[in-house]
Amino acid sequence: MKSLRFICAEALVSNAAFARRSLGSVAHNLFPLLFKASYLLERGEVIHDLVENWPLVDLNMGKLLGKTADYQEDLSHRTCVVCLESCLTGLRDYVLHPPSPYLKRLKVVDLTGIKDVEVQFCECKKPMGRWARTQLLSKLCLELLLHAQGVQRGPGAAEISIDVLVDLFVTERNYELVVQALLTRRSCPLKIHCVALRADNLALQKFFYIVKLMDPSLLRKLEVVHNVRLEMEHLQILFSRTRFPLLASLTLPARTFNVRRLTAADELVLSAVGEKLSEMTHLTELSMAFSILTGRIRKLLSPLKTPLKVLDVSNCSLNHADMAYLANSLHSNHLEVLDLSGHNIPDLYPATFFKLLCHSSSVLRSLILEECNIQDNHVNMLILGLSPCRKLQEFKFLGNPLSSEALKHLFRFFCELPMLKNVEFPVPKDCYPIGTTYPIDDANLCNFDRQKYDGVAEELKRILLQGNKEGVKASTPLFGSYDAAVEETNNELGTYLMKSFKETLEKFTNSLKELSLT
Repeated sequence: MKSLRFICAEALVSNAAFARRSLGSVAHNLFPLLFKASYLLERGEVIHDLVENWPLVDLNMGKLLGKTADYQEDLSHRTCVVCLESCLTGLRDYVLHPPSPYLKRLKVVDLTGIKDVEVQFCECKKPMGRWARTQLLSKLCLELLLHAQGVQRGPGAAEISIDVLVDLFVTERNYELVVQALLTRRSCPLKIHCVALRADNLALQKFFYIVKLMDPSLLRKLEVVHNVRLEMEHLQILFSRTRFPLLASLTLPARTFNVRRLTAADELVLSAVGEKLSEMTHLTELSMAFSILTGRIRKLLSPLKTPLKVLDVSNCSLNHADMAYLANSLHSNHLEVLDLSGHNIPDLYPATFFKLLCHSSSVLRSLILEECNIQDNHVNMLILGLSPCRKLQEFKFLGNPLSSEALKHLFRFFCELPMLKNVEFPVPKDCYPIGTTYPIDDANLCNFDRQKYDGVAEELKRILLQGNKEGVKASTPLFGSYDAAVEETNNELGTYLMKSFKETLEKFTNSLKELSLT
C-alpha cells in the first residue's frame, strides 16, 4: 500500500522534465522517496539527476529500494538496465559536476543490496546483471580518471572521495577493465571496495592477482566457481598469503578437494586448510560441491570455532563417518541451508541423516536432496524426518525415482509445513519409458510423456490449492535452478568450453601421432 507522500512523489516524477527542473527546491529528506518512486516508474532521467545532485552522506540501494513506510514493496530485485545505468552515470556526473560546497558531501554508495532474479517486473524487461554492473562501474571509474587528466576540475572537486561498496563479478572478458579500475583506485574519486567477489572463467594467476588488488579485509563473500582451476594446494597458498577477517561465505569450484589421491604431504595441506578456515571467525557459509571428501569432513570442519549456517556438500562422496560427524557436530543445530544432493541417503546412512535433520529442524530453511535415490518406499520415512522442520521454506528433490502417487502423498504433507514457499520436484518415474535408470543422463532427461506430466503437475498444484498453499511455487527445472550469474555469462562460458574441448582434442591427436611414430 502506498502512502499519500509516495503517491505525490509518483505524480511529480511522472513528469520527468518538470521533476528535473524542480530538484533544486526539493527538501533533502525527500530525495530517497523520489528515488524509489522514479525507480518504480522507470524514470531514468530523474534517477540520474537525483543521484547527480544527491545531498545526503550515503546512498544505499538496498535501503532505498527495500520496504519503506511509504511503500512496502521491495524493489531491490529489479535490476532494470534503465534505472541502474542512470544511477551509475548519475554518480559519475556527481563527481564531474559536484554540488555547491554548503551541501552535504556524498561519502558512501552501497550497491550490494541489489538482487539478481530470474523474472524482471520492470517495463523494459532488460536486466543489468552483476557482471554488467561490474563492467559499467569499472568503465566509469576510468572515464573519471581520463577526464581529470584533460580538464581542470571545478572548486571542491578535488576533495570528493566516495567509497563504493560493490559485489564484483570478474571473468576473462572484463578482467583487464576491472584490474585497471582497481589499480587506479587511489587516484579515482570513486573508490571501489569489493564486499563480495565471484570469479569464473579465469586463469588461476589472474584470480590471485584480483584478490591481491582489492582489499581482502573487507571481503564478506568469495565465490570461486566453474572454470577456475583451484585445487587444495592453491587454496592453502591463498589463505597463507591473504587474510579474510570478515569472510562469511566461501564457495569453492568443483574438485577443489580430491582425497582419493592424497599423499602424506597432502594430508598436511588438508589440515592446514582446516586451520586457516578456523581463523575466519565470521565464516558461516561453505560450499564444496563436487569435491571428493570421503572420510575427511571431520578434519576439514572440526577446527572451525563458529558453527556453519549454510553447508553444500553435494556430490562429495561422503561416507557413514562423514555423516555421523555432521549429525553430531556443533554445526548440526545451526544449519539453515543444507545440500546433500548426489548421496544415496536411504541406503548408506538413513539413521545419521535423520539425526542431522532432527538437530537442525528448529532453524532449517532450505533442504536440497537431488539425486539421492529417494524412492516410493522411503516417502513415509522422509515425511517423518521433515515433520519437525516447521521453518522449512524450500525443498528441492529433483532426480529422485518417485511415482506420481508418491509425489501426491508428499504434497499433501507439504500443506502441513507453515512456512513452505518453494518446491522443486522430479518428473514422476511413471512418465518415463519402462527401464529408465537413475540418475537419468542429460540425453534421456527430456524423454518423458509431457502430457502425462502436465496432468500430474496440475494435480499436485490442486493439492496445494486445497491445502490453502496457493502461494507455494512448485516446479520441475529439468536442468537445475536458475542462476543469474551463469545466465548472464553463458555465451562466454560456452566459448570457453568449446576452446577447452578443442585443446583436449588437439592434445589427444598429438599423443596418437607420437605413438604412431614410436
